[in-house]
Amino acid sequence: MTDLTDTDLSFSRVLPAPRSAVWACWTTPEHLVHWFVPAPHRVAKCDIDLRVGGHCNMTFDVEGNMMDNNGVYLELIEGEKIVFTDTYTAGWKPNPEPFMTAIITLEDTEDGQTLYTATARHRSVEAAQQHKDMGFFDGWGIVADQLGAYAAKLAV
Repeated sequence: MTDLTDTDLSFSRVLPAPRSAVWACWTTPEHLVHWFVPAPHRVAKCDIDLRVGGHCNMTFDVEGNMMDNNGVYLELIEGEKIVFTDTYTAGWKPNPEPFMTAIITLEDTEDGQTLYTATARHRSVEAAQQHKDMGFFDGWGIVADQLGAYAAKLAV
């Protein structure tokens, strides 16, 4: 059996916004489009059905190339945890080429900010290494910074 530490890529950081604002950014399409991909790329379309088994479908505009990113929610604990995957699409239909499952956790800090932890869980060590080589830490780090800045504006 593969150790999860071999298939997970993960990091944590403190975001300068309250947990409620960070949660809203993750669960509301009109907020999510402002931070979810590294600028100057953008989310061109976002449709969310926020429930276990519901979909999170997005289209990214990356240098004029439209890329669909569709998946389903596996677990939702309001204000605390979001787990979603591209392993399935709506109706629990298997994706023929799944990439990962994302696990996002949010915790309050003593000073009213949010401890944000993002984990990408992969099917194999090779898939995790591929994601790492693609720039997981830099790309998801940029996105976390964008999320923090946008959520901080919402909290004002």
